[in-house]
Amino acid sequence: MKISASIYSDKKRALNEVIADLVEHQVDLLHVDCNDDLNVFDDIREIRELCAIPIDLHIITDTPEKYYQPLIDAPVEYVTFQYEDLKKPLSIPDEITGKKGIAVTTPTSIEIFEEHKMFDFILIMATVPGQSGGKFDTVNFSKIREFRNKYPSKSIHVDGGVNAEVSFILRNMGVTSAVSGSYLFNSASVGNALMNLTKRTIESHFSIGDFMTPISESPVVYSDELSMASILESIDSGRLGFTLVVENDGKLSGLISNADVRKGLLRHLNDLNVMDPREFLNIDPIIITDDATIVEMLQLIKKCKFPVMYLPVVGHDGYAKGIVTFVNLIKGEL
Repeated sequence: MKISASIYSDKKRALNEVIADLVEHQVDLLHVDCNDDLNVFDDIREIRELCAIPIDLHIITDTPEKYYQPLIDAPVEYVTFQYEDLKKPLSIPDEITGKKGIAVTTPTSIEIFEEHKMFDFILIMATVPGQSGGKFDTVNFSKIREFRNKYPSKSIHVDGGVNAEVSFILRNMGVTSAVSGSYLFNSASVGNALMNLTKRTIESHFSIGDFMTPISESPVVYSDELSMASILESIDSGRLGFTLVVENDGKLSGLISNADVRKGLLRHLNDLNVMDPREFLNIDPIIITDDATIVEMLQLIKKCKFPVMYLPVVGHDGYAKGIVTFVNLIKGEL
């Protein structure tokens, strides 16, 4: 996952000093906020003279057309327009190069991306736009998951409340870029903050239940419907390589993975008709509770002697709550 440094979050230093610090620490992108001020292009031209780091421009305006010619004259690598401030649909000229995105605040549904499917990415504002130092709103975890499922070929950028722990969760969810401002510049040093944003060992303030895929969105087969067909259909439609098996009262019975199916078929190659689907069931999978912390999850995974690609999530009463998967980690690093 790329880290986009919000350059205006440093209130103490001149722009050239901020850029020099970020260049030295090899930040991925420079996030430039523009609250309806064309003078932002003076800073963009100065940045171009100082470094070659890609510019990530976020424009908040109700008259986007006045930015079109400046963007043609001073192109940036990423340009995003804030959806809530627009009075009419965007009609961005083809001459504007770079990747294009639409930004939405927490209350706005990701359904609005349907009007902007030609764009490359969505920017999810996890705190109030323009306010530095806000806390990440956990409802955005579900928005990220919803967008990833609906638009798998599009990128997801996140701005607001990104600290070390949130960064870890976002990487796990396949987010492409995260904007960091207050956390980056209020740390002991930019280098220390960047290391924290990309490291694997972190403090925990969120629980697994905050960002897991809920049971309603997980691949599930109920025990009274267990059959070879239902198992294969659930694994196929879930696209994760496994399905949970849940009792009718909601308790987790276990899971069945592609490997479990393969081993079952190998055992019965001579007569597939005698297979009992319950033979495939792993009744003792590695699980985690929904109130566990991220640190506890990492400690659990470290203890395993085999790679863990997914974890069923349960309550302390054994009822299935959802799943945590790690398949999006690679997507988020590209």
